[in-house]
Amino acid sequence: MPRTPILSASGIRTAALALVDRDGLAGLSMRKLAAELGVRAASLYGHVATKDDLLHDLAAGILEEVDVSGFAEGDWRHGLTTCARSYRAALAEHPNIVPFLAYGPAHRETSSRRLDVVRGGLVAAGWGRREATMIAASLVYLVLGAALSSFSSGFSGDQALHPDPGRAEPLPSVAEELDHDSFELALAAFVDGLALRVPADLRAPQVDAG
Repeated sequence: MPRTPILSASGIRTAALALVDRDGLAGLSMRKLAAELGVRAASLYGHVATKDDLLHDLAAGILEEVDVSGFAEGDWRHGLTTCARSYRAALAEHPNIVPFLAYGPAHRETSSRRLDVVRGGLVAAGWGRREATMIAASLVYLVLGAALSSFSSGFSGDQALHPDPGRAEPLPSVAEELDHDSFELALAAFVDGLALRVPADLRAPQVDAG
C-alpha cells in the first residue's frame, strides 16, 4: 500500500524553489507543487497558508545568503562591495524569482534586518541616517537592476557590436564576462562616488542612539 509522503516546511520550500527555477514564477501553483511532491494540494496548506506566503518564504531564504558581515570591520566601502557582490550572486542562482523581489511588497523581515545592518554600518562610519538610508536603497537599485536584465543580451551576434571586436569569440560566449565586468564597473563607480561625498567632519564613527 503506497504511503503518503511526509511533508515539511523546508521540503515544500525546496520543491517550490526548484519549480520556480525550472518553470518561472508563472509555473508555480499550489496544485503543481503538490503534484511534484506526490500529495494533494490540500496537504500543503497545513504548512503554508497561500502561494504568496510561500513566495515570501522563498525570497527570505535567498536574502539570507546576502553577506553583510563586511560592515563589522568598520570599513563601509568593504561592507557595501561585499554586500552587493553576494546579493548579486544570490539572485544569479535563482533568476526567475528576481521579478518578485523587485516588484513584490517591500516589507520583508529578512530584507529589513539586512538593510538595518547596512544602514547601521554606514552611520557608524560617519554617514547621516538619511544618507545611509538612501545609500542602502541605491545599492538595492544597482543589484536588482543588474539582475533583472543582461545588458549583453540586447546585442545581436554581429561582430561589429562586440565589446572587443579583436576577439574571435561571438558575443554570446562573452556575455557572462561582460555582465560581470559591467556590474563591477558600476559598483566601483558607485562606491568611489560616495567616497567623494563623505564630509570631513563626519568621518569619525558616530554612536547610534537607537
